[in-house]
Amino acid sequence: MTGFTHFDAQGNAQMVDVSEKNPTERIATAKGSVLVAPETMRLILERGVKKGDVLAVAQLAGIMGAKKAPDLIPLCHPLALSSVKVELECDPDRNAVDIVATCKVTGRTGVEIEAMTAVAVAALTVYDMCKAVDRGMRITDIRLTHKSGGKSGTFEAN
Repeated sequence: MTGFTHFDAQGNAQMVDVSEKNPTERIATAKGSVLVAPETMRLILERGVKKGDVLAVAQLAGIMGAKKAPDLIPLCHPLALSSVKVELECDPDRNAVDIVATCKVTGRTGVEIEAMTAVAVAALTVYDMCKAVDRGMRITDIRLTHKSGGKSGTFEAN
């Protein structure tokens, strides 16, 4: 199983030992979208969803999601995150709620999973809060768009 650090020589799952790595500032940004019906977009923008302010609740849920990533993703290292920023923006032309999450830590391992978990949990929260009026919503394009710090350097994508 060469190339996969989460498996030992016998193919057993293992948490990667990062104790020999030097702590560095590590930053990761992830993005994703929730595509909704035009009426759903109107309700979100007008804060007319019965469960409350969709964007505010989803923002908090995304922050909480980043903090809980090690509880959800097997073998993910628990990290003392120094910053989690989650932004949600409505794009009425696409009927999309766009989500961007950036996580920071000074540590021995990266925060890519935390950033992507933040986006996923925020997107699921949008879905949960709006499902009574729009069961056809689609969560799309969750992806890492930036990573910096550590030995592997910087990664950039759209």
